[in-house]
Amino acid sequence: MTAAVETAQTTTIHGDRVSLLRVLGPAHVWALGVGIVLVGEFTGWNFSADKGGALAALIVCWVVGLLYTSVAMIDSEVTSTVAAAGGQYAQAKHIVGPLMAFNVALFLVFAYTMLEVSDAILLGDTIVAKAGVEGLTHNSFIAATIVVLAWLNYRGVLMTLNVNFVITAIAYVSIVILFFSVSPWTQGVVLKLNELVTPGNALPYGWIGVIAAFQFGIWYYLGIEGTTQAAEEVRSPARSLPYGTMAGMITLLIAAAMTWYVCASLMPWEYLGITYYPLWDAGKLTGSPLLENLLFIATLLAALASANGCINDAARAWFSLGRDRYLPSWFSAVHPKYRTPYRSILFLLPIALAFAFIADLNQAITFSILSGVLQYTFMSINIIMFRKKWPIGSIRRGYTHPFHPLPAIVLFCLCMVTFFAIFLGFGSQLIAMTVFYFLISLWFHFYRYKFVRRGDQFSMPWPKPQGY
Repeated sequence: MTAAVETAQTTTIHGDRVSLLRVLGPAHVWALGVGIVLVGEFTGWNFSADKGGALAALIVCWVVGLLYTSVAMIDSEVTSTVAAAGGQYAQAKHIVGPLMAFNVALFLVFAYTMLEVSDAILLGDTIVAKAGVEGLTHNSFIAATIVVLAWLNYRGVLMTLNVNFVITAIAYVSIVILFFSVSPWTQGVVLKLNELVTPGNALPYGWIGVIAAFQFGIWYYLGIEGTTQAAEEVRSPARSLPYGTMAGMITLLIAAAMTWYVCASLMPWEYLGITYYPLWDAGKLTGSPLLENLLFIATLLAALASANGCINDAARAWFSLGRDRYLPSWFSAVHPKYRTPYRSILFLLPIALAFAFIADLNQAITFSILSGVLQYTFMSINIIMFRKKWPIGSIRRGYTHPFHPLPAIVLFCLCMVTFFAIFLGFGSQLIAMTVFYFLISLWFHFYRYKFVRRGDQFSMPWPKPQGY
């Protein structure tokens, strides 16, 4: 494909370049980040109790919260400065280099695509469990979820994130309603935490169980970094991205604490660690049909919001690779009417469907978690290089995170612990994915990189890095 043809694919019939539309505000950024993550309160986090007990699930709730607070702080600084679609990919290509950028974009695409798959499986399984009809399978619900949400994303980002804001807010409010409905301030009335979490079973596998619990403790907050994918569609990136991201992180910390407290106080850790529906089960255990049905609906809405945001973010990462010719520029086409990366959305649709039908929920979650942790590890390196190349005062920043380099050090160390936890539970999958990313890096280096136009991919008018 010639350069002229590739360029023509990103223009309108009048010859003007079509770009993504800047229509989003802080509330949309919040809806994107929290919408992707909130499903982790409805399922996923509780598997950490199976690894180390209920107290281990609480410990990793706060320690992993520290990991993601570091992610949010670092992301807010760099993305408010590098306001381009692709989020961490755009950061990597400006700060580190093309090979790192290519890998980071793949981490993003697979993290969000496999999270989307997990969401669709959860939604289908929840409907089947509620229906209780013999012979009913989840396949049709999975397909309908992915296809309808892909269509919604195809039609426009403003409509997509308006929908996400509404359904995310409803799902979040349901957690708050559940919390205040069980007399949380009075143990022994409804909640039985003192009976269920005792010195004898608080850490049934010791501290190695706490480390193992990191693998699924990530699920409390996985995806909050997705706010950066909207950087090119936000009206004021320097203001909206830090506010939306940090507000989202505070929201999730509160939701995670309430979720653990209620669930650990209503069911023994042995059951909590294996159920796919901890909050829905909590609603059932209150004995209130209203709460049971509310949490059932909220579980579906949380899964929908997450899958919806994941399609948005995966498509932006894939679109960015095409625009910079890291992949064929065919993927960089923007719809002339809806102003969405429609080809990237449509291309990723059958991939998500294929994984949804061949992978089980644990495999999909692990694939998403590992890809996410790989990009977090990069972020700890990225911010140190960013501060070294462009010190404070050399370029305009929308937000400057405090205590540097402490957040980067904390983030890197906690990522290493999480890798070890993944190895304990899914060692063969960890090795297989590492080999996969290594081989595809070789493909990019020896084949695809020759198509990249180095000068075209840099969009920030920054001075030459310090020391160069």
